[in-house]
Amino acid sequence: MHNPVLATPLDGQTTVKTTFEAGLNLVAEDNLFWKLPSTFAPDIAYSTNTTYLEEYIKPGVNLQFKRPLYTIYGRGSVVLSHSTGTDPYNEGNTGRATLEEGYVGIKTNQNNAWNYDLSVGARTLKFGSGMLISNGGTSGFERGALKLGPRKAWERSIIARLSRAEFNVTGYYIDPNELDSNNTDTRLYGFDINAPLFSNKGRWGMTFGHVIRSRSPYPKAALGGTDAPTIIENGRDGLNFVNHYGHATLYAHKGAVYFSQWDGAYQWNNNIDLRAWGGRIRLGSTYHQFAWQPTLLYSWQTFSGDNPNTKRLERFDPLYFEGSPSAWSTGSKSSMVFINTNVYSHQLSLSLLPHQQHQVKFRLARINVNELKSPIQFGQASRLDFSDGISTVISGVTQRHLADDMFIEYTYIASHSTYVTLGISKSIAGDAITSTTDSYLPHWIGGFANIVMFW
Repeated sequence: MHNPVLATPLDGQTTVKTTFEAGLNLVAEDNLFWKLPSTFAPDIAYSTNTTYLEEYIKPGVNLQFKRPLYTIYGRGSVVLSHSTGTDPYNEGNTGRATLEEGYVGIKTNQNNAWNYDLSVGARTLKFGSGMLISNGGTSGFERGALKLGPRKAWERSIIARLSRAEFNVTGYYIDPNELDSNNTDTRLYGFDINAPLFSNKGRWGMTFGHVIRSRSPYPKAALGGTDAPTIIENGRDGLNFVNHYGHATLYAHKGAVYFSQWDGAYQWNNNIDLRAWGGRIRLGSTYHQFAWQPTLLYSWQTFSGDNPNTKRLERFDPLYFEGSPSAWSTGSKSSMVFINTNVYSHQLSLSLLPHQQHQVKFRLARINVNELKSPIQFGQASRLDFSDGISTVISGVTQRHLADDMFIEYTYIASHSTYVTLGISKSIAGDAITSTTDSYLPHWIGGFANIVMFW
């Protein structure tokens, strides 16, 4: 399918291009959440084994009017998503149609000069590796397509970028596209600066942000961790954060490339006496001289938890991170349980390229808790209450080791616009989880097969 291009006889050039994206994902889960729902709440209507299908389509249109010194542009798209069957969060046979992108902008096109780019509307925006500002749209629950996650755009945004050569300064105001059932009314603004590293062997950047308003609550550990945590209403309101990020090529020759990536974030909120931090270091290498061109990548990432022995709140807020296993999720299966707060993990991946159309990835993760007797996230704790199949936070765990995850993924690139991916994963509960019950906790196993197409 080719995009139609309409040209006008004006001095500039007007183009209209249609786009289309679609995806199907068949998912099977066995022993969901290590069967904890069956252990702690055997009477609830929740199955720890499920098979379901996710579907979505995303039609769109790009508009552009180009003049010698500037370009006016815009885009509109909608997402229609659905899940058939019941997903891990006990939602199913549901879906929604929502606006994904709808924005207009203007940018200048001058060589060897400062250029600006200003846009308003619903659109995607990501800074750095996506540690805090990336996924502006929420999928799953009443919208369906939880794992495919077709929504990425912010519901409202004002983005102003000033650039020259490879140096960029971006100011932003964003409003996430949240679920109707869980709209926290969060608004953020800030700026980002990024530029090349020395000798153009990498890139560095820094993002600052401030939450203008939010109704998102925070849990705070009870002093000593001996009681249920308290809930701070509107805890995110007034949050400030700064995130430094970068990547660099450490050494390269004909046969191999060695590289590093780093992220660090600090958060503070004087309204609730919050100080929190998180970060990641990645070290990797790609060996071109070997068959299948293996890429080996090790990462260590950590996010502070609330210290139950202080009055200050130290819980890290992951905000709107990019949550795929190749980006910022903590583990694979475990990422459905442990979000990026009060956890640290060691993760190792091996990527192989048997053929230009075939890619294979192996991932291992060991996940631990930073602060004992402190909330891990809304949903996981040492004592669990279940409501509609989802646990609610009571208190923290008493041992460090949360889980070990294994994940194998195969991708077939059928064409430049069609990708087929198969995956299987397993999660083994660690001592922090198994110590919550005298019952045996089985391994949590799941698999998927999906196809995604772009035109």
